[in-house]
Amino acid sequence: METGAILITEPVGQPQVIAERPEKIVIYTRVSPAENKDNLDGQAKRLQDYAAKGYAVAQLVKEIGSGVNDSCPQWLKLLTDPTITLIVVEHKDRLTRFGFNYFEQLLKLQERRIEVIRPVGVADAERGQEDLVQDFASIVTSFCARLDGQRRSGRRTERLIAELAKPPVSSAGPS
Repeated sequence: METGAILITEPVGQPQVIAERPEKIVIYTRVSPAENKDNLDGQAKRLQDYAAKGYAVAQLVKEIGSGVNDSCPQWLKLLTDPTITLIVVEHKDRLTRFGFNYFEQLLKLQERRIEVIRPVGVADAERGQEDLVQDFASIVTSFCARLDGQRRSGRRTERLIAELAKPPVSSAGPS
């Protein structure tokens, strides 16, 4: 325009073509630190057998870490990789103990999804109870460590204030 403004118009009636992104499927396995590696390998094998019936799996991720905390680096990497369209897990609790639906909704907004292949059975429920006891112990330990850290920090601060409140020591020799 004469004023220097630029107008951009989209063609009317022209449908926008959205490029279809290729499907990238990842299998995610996790066990708590208290469990053994055999459990992790067994979980991976069951998921690979399941996926072999029709999925082209791009990656298998194995992780050892608590489902209670938010510091499982492999899981975080999968969450933040927008190229992954499907994450296959054996049970919901293999992703997280709390907030599974939050992850599911977040991924759905990004046109991604999680597929859980097995609901919890009786034997799994017993193992799940053991895992929950371990998770509870992890939570209590975490909070105790935070409280202890706050106390230590408070004691350090008190010592520093006491040192600063002392009169300065003269460095000059006797006169």
